Amino acid sequence: MDAVRVALLREVLAGTQWLDATRRFAGALRGSVVSHGGGLLLVGTPAYEPWHLAAHLVDEAAWSGTPELSPTLVRHAARASDPAHLAVGLGRVEAARRGETLLVVAPDATGPELLERVRDARRAGATVLALAGSRTGGAGGPEGHEDLAAMAHELLGPADGAEAAVDLDTVQHLVSAAAGENSAAAPRGRRRFRDRLSRLADQLTAPPPPRW
Repeated sequence: MDAVRVALLREVLAGTQWLDATRRFAGALRGSVVSHGGGLLLVGTPAYEPWHLAAHLVDEAAWSGTPELSPTLVRHAARASDPAHLAVGLGRVEAARRGETLLVVAPDATGPELLERVRDARRAGATVLALAGSRTGGAGGPEGHEDLAAMAHELLGPADGAEAAVDLDTVQHLVSAAAGENSAAAPRGRRRFRDRLSRLADQLTAPPPPRW
């Protein structure tokens, strides 16, 4: 149902800045990881882990034939006893180097520990992208968002689509879908986004098979 949901979201948001803003951000994300052959790190805040975005990016990587979009999820509370794909801690952000892309999802305060590591990653040459859940800058923004905005090569937040209030979960759906949809032409045999949407719509609206 995600393909249908994204199509409906785009229809609702038609005429706002959000579609262009999310596609522009997705293009920066895709361009960074594809040009460097992968190396995408995805991290949230101490209070928020972007599980759903990680899952959507993995799906888009497979559907679009762009494996570079598949991220490594970095966790604030990772433990050595966790499964390998859940055991990557903040030290991985600090160790990021040129050619890697760091995507920060921050619906709330980023926190000084993460900001310090993001700063180290940027200094080492990593590309920093950020999705912010509140306006960056001004007295009303969460603590740390101004610094995150200053460090990010590309940032997407409510100010980019101010005429329509959109929550961060919706933004993540739009970005992940656009990142896969806007990839280079898929090899023969792989369905593009519109093909997947059309096929799914046909399945949902088809009448039940007759019973003999």
